[in-house]
Amino acid sequence: MLVTQKKQYALRAVFELARRMDDGPVKAARIAEDQAIPYRFLEVILAELKRSGLVISKRGYYGGYRLAKAPAELTIGQVFRALEKPGMPAECIACLSGKKTCPLEGRCAFISLWDRVQGAIRSIYDHTTIQDLLDDSGSWKGLA
Repeated sequence: MLVTQKKQYALRAVFELARRMDDGPVKAARIAEDQAIPYRFLEVILAELKRSGLVISKRGYYGGYRLAKAPAELTIGQVFRALEKPGMPAECIACLSGKKTCPLEGRCAFISLWDRVQGAIRSIYDHTTIQDLLDDSGSWKGLA
């Protein structure tokens, strides 16, 4: 699972919403500022997270975004998959150098290794909740 800049921003946005869970709806501008995410890009990401059911939004002066479920019920894997297009092929981590085609396609001796590595990464993402990230961030939690 390739972690793109978009996925990193999405994870940071979800983290910020989890961090501010008790504050009510959080404005996109506040998320963008606190997590150093370009505002226009964040709007696109939040719309995708909303379509996937991970966040909810409320319009108006007192509006903003909230997580649709508790941070302990939301995994990093769910956030990342919310941004993937249906039917997207899995990418070989050895071939992410920008090449369109693999010169060893069909005869790569390492494909089973890369598949196991990707499986291990997915497992970590699927077993790590947003609450775990909040708990791990204790040393700087009070800064913002």
